[in-house]
Amino acid sequence: MTSLTALALVCSLKKSETPSSSELLARQVLDELAEHGCAGDAIRVADHPVAFGVSTDEGHGDAWPTIREKVLAADIVVIATPIWMGQPSSVCKMVLERLDAEIGETDEQGRMSTYGKVGAIAVVGNEDGAHHVTAQVAQALTDVGFTLPPNAVTYWVGEAMHGTDYRDLAETPEKTAGTTRTLAANTTHLARLLRDAEYPPA
Repeated sequence: MTSLTALALVCSLKKSETPSSSELLARQVLDELAEHGCAGDAIRVADHPVAFGVSTDEGHGDAWPTIREKVLAADIVVIATPIWMGQPSSVCKMVLERLDAEIGETDEQGRMSTYGKVGAIAVVGNEDGAHHVTAQVAQALTDVGFTLPPNAVTYWVGEAMHGTDYRDLAETPEKTAGTTRTLAANTTHLARLLRDAEYPPA
């Protein structure tokens, strides 16, 4: 089995000293990916001084170039975000804006640097909006060159207007665990296919 690598970009508004449901679900995704021969790591984006912008490097201490190197080295990139006001988090939107720069980063055959990389999405919240958030993130990922397989998303949404977080649950709901397993199986399968068969020149 061909070995693969994955990177989870955790888009919680909180830094690492604060527990995060988004990170919990992201790490559960990484655990399932490991079952398919895919070694992974997670970055809590809020821990790093990522600048606002749409270039690969905004200068002045911008942390995105270092994160970008890890994105480009990975076969699978997982975007993990909470839902806020029915939307992806502001950190998630900033990450997607920074990935927009990849549209202009092409090889000698006109293919984006992200071609051949597989995207996946993990969403948590205690309000409605998981499908809307998924649609926004999925559209953005495909725009900037990632490929998504079927069922490339896992999510948990608690009862609206209640305070229970995903990390507060005594055990992972089977529906979420099942979608996480499917995500891992499909993303690793597609990543191996794309490694063996590159996209044609643009």
